[in-house]
Amino acid sequence: MIQWKPLNQTAQIESLAEESKEQPIVIFKHSTSCSISSMAKSRLERQWEDSSLKNIKPYYLDLLSFRPVSNEIAEFFQVRHESPQLLLIQDGVCTYHASHMGIKLDEVKKLVTS
Repeated sequence: MIQWKPLNQTAQIESLAEESKEQPIVIFKHSTSCSISSMAKSRLERQWEDSSLKNIKPYYLDLLSFRPVSNEIAEFFQVRHESPQLLLIQDGVCTYHASHMGIKLDEVKKLVTS
């Protein structure tokens, strides 16, 4: 099971970028009212255990409650906002981003282990 860390303040974004220099981070942007987003979240959570990605710190953003945080993430990491969306942050930059059913933990794993 993923131990999500809440992402709910714009002030956290710069800290996450710094933290990613020590340990990779993923940010999952989730719309709690969207069935596709719920499917993507469920799929991500099911695959996480078998993915060998225990060294990645997972953050969860509720888009409906914290839309300004999502906008700031898009601007800070220069990635177009989508929902659902998974971003991999390493060394302070976004090295992977995908949305909807295009989210692939195998791709994340390749980037983290390479």
